[in-house]
Amino acid sequence: MTRTAPNGVLLRAFLALSLVVFALAGDPAAAQTSRAPNAASTETPVGGAVPGDTLGTTSDSDYWRAVRHGLQGNVSIPDKKAGTLVQSEGEAWRSFRNGPLALYASWALLGTIVLLGLFYAIRGRIRIEHGKSDRTITRFKAVERFGHWMTAVSFVILGLTGLNVLYGRYVLKPILSDSIFGFISQMGKYLHNYLAFAFMAGLAMIFIMWVRHNLPDRTDIKWILQGGGIFSKKLHPPAKKFNAGQKVIFWLVIICGVSLSLSGWALLFPFTTHFFAGTFAKVNLIFGTDLPAALTALQEQQLNSLWHSIMAVFMICVILAHIYIGSIGMEGAFDAMGSGEVDLNWAKEHHSIWVEEHEADIHKTSGSGGAPQPAE
Repeated sequence: MTRTAPNGVLLRAFLALSLVVFALAGDPAAAQTSRAPNAASTETPVGGAVPGDTLGTTSDSDYWRAVRHGLQGNVSIPDKKAGTLVQSEGEAWRSFRNGPLALYASWALLGTIVLLGLFYAIRGRIRIEHGKSDRTITRFKAVERFGHWMTAVSFVILGLTGLNVLYGRYVLKPILSDSIFGFISQMGKYLHNYLAFAFMAGLAMIFIMWVRHNLPDRTDIKWILQGGGIFSKKLHPPAKKFNAGQKVIFWLVIICGVSLSLSGWALLFPFTTHFFAGTFAKVNLIFGTDLPAALTALQEQQLNSLWHSIMAVFMICVILAHIYIGSIGMEGAFDAMGSGEVDLNWAKEHHSIWVEEHEADIHKTSGSGGAPQPAE
């Protein structure tokens, strides 16, 4: 028995040690106490992120804020614009177009009509002071009238269909059925897209035919100082084929018309031009400004749309004044673009220098036979 005692003691000691090991392995708190005190401080989280469910170094708010402000990712499809999940400028465009732009444009249009009405009520129609004569003089040839009317008619239709895009849902839709308003808008869209080319062609025609007659000269200064004789029934400042007021209209139509055509072209053929980025870069270079020269394709389209609307409304206001003075505002003015023949007294009162030059040219080429013809 004395020989087997040590073996029994060793067996009992081994069993007790095994129980202690198993007990420690099953208790996490006890297991942690067995680790070195500095183990947690020397361990680096994977990728710099804090493990577990804590916020850590990655913030969902920061992530979605970047997406909200146009963060662009990578896509495998050809259209790289799809890499932008949220195009924030679209909301800014919508708010400006349907807010300040639509509001101020309506004020400008209504204000122009009201001012013209007040002017007519105060001044009345500008009459031919010496009355109509029995002779007429050729003011515009057929090709000139064709260029004018092609530009004018196309612009009127473009203006009406464009205003429908801006105001149709507020003005026409409440008084028309959805189907009728939809049909009008769809037909207006087609007219707007195709008649734009007629407007561009007419713009080129009148520029080529009339640019040499619309260069400023000294006679324009006197005309301006005398207010064109508009405010006085007895005052008739001398003028050539086009007076200073008509020259202003001409250059406004050409410059604004070209700008309108370029922005319209960009809208007809989207994502093919970069007019604003290039323009902003040149302006920054010349004037030292800080305009955004790195624009996305969508931002270009949004700026084209806004600029197109602004230029269109401005031109409509200008043309309203032109239509007024060429129709009910002045006696004998419409004949210039109607038949092309104007009363000689009207021509002498409003374009005296041109009449003298015109008659001198006629006498040089054909003698007295080219004198103004009797009115029929």
